[in-house]
Amino acid sequence: MHTSATDAFIGTADAALRTLFASPRASRPCPTLPDHDSTLDAAERISAGALMRVNHVGEVCAQALYAAQALGTRNPGLRRHFEAAGQEESDHLAWTRQRMDELGARPSLLNPLWYAGAFGLGLLAARLGDAVSLGFVAETEEQVQAHLQSHLALLPAADHASRAIVAQMQDDEARHARDARRAGAITLPAPVRGLMRAAAKLMTRVAYRI
Repeated sequence: MHTSATDAFIGTADAALRTLFASPRASRPCPTLPDHDSTLDAAERISAGALMRVNHVGEVCAQALYAAQALGTRNPGLRRHFEAAGQEESDHLAWTRQRMDELGARPSLLNPLWYAGAFGLGLLAARLGDAVSLGFVAETEEQVQAHLQSHLALLPAADHASRAIVAQMQDDEARHARDARRAGAITLPAPVRGLMRAAAKLMTRVAYRI
């Protein structure tokens, strides 16, 4: 089915509004560890809540990236690829928001800024061609895997609920990276990968507090 530019714009705007202002709904059940209660003291709840806020920001950015890349590609098959990955990322968005609510944490106040910045980067990558766009996905997801692994080390040992979510997210991100490589992703130049890591580190530090 042909999608007009107007339809694409409306769909993209709707996705942004739902990501930033609607209550996210997951298509998969939230991961849990049966028979493992997460009993945390006040300091642990604050720490876990801040870490999950960072993860939630990452999922806000993922929604923006995949929406922009789906909008920017002229390949219908690749557009469906980005849309399917974005749907899985929406599960992560819902899970991290649910866990933040349970911990009494709030979303980042800068979520609209994070979304706008990620959307711009995703659209730029798409304009550089499908191989570059897929390379951007692969590198992003590989860096996210490392970030999530660090969070598994930082989360309170008793926070089994957050750990189950982060572990599932890590598995999904690894698969997204593999899928992007198989679809024709190029390896981005080292300076670009370094800039991506620096930007992610800055975002992580700010989102942990704001």
